[in-house]
Amino acid sequence: MKPQSKTDWERVKREAAADAPIAHDAEAEPYDPNDEAAAAAYWSQAKMVRRGRPPAAVKRPTLNMRVDAEVLEHLRGLGKGWQTKVNRLLREAVDSGRI
Repeated sequence: MKPQSKTDWERVKREAAADAPIAHDAEAEPYDPNDEAAAAAYWSQAKMVRRGRPPAAVKRPTLNMRVDAEVLEHLRGLGKGWQTKVNRLLREAVDSGRI
């Protein structure tokens, strides 16, 4: 059974139908929502912002590789950032000519 809503939906519908002006506090709000030109001007300056970590400058390809369970356990035991540490170790080995 759905819980009973505390919202008076009939009142909400009546107010929406009457197109009642929205209460506005000039000191606390950036624009008057009842003024279409002010609302349009405000939202025309809005910027889309991507959430989360910014994309890396250089994308590294994903590698799927099979290793012994003990090796993987040891690598993960290096702690946070273990994949970056493994990449650094491989990079050093390649740069030095060991592999």
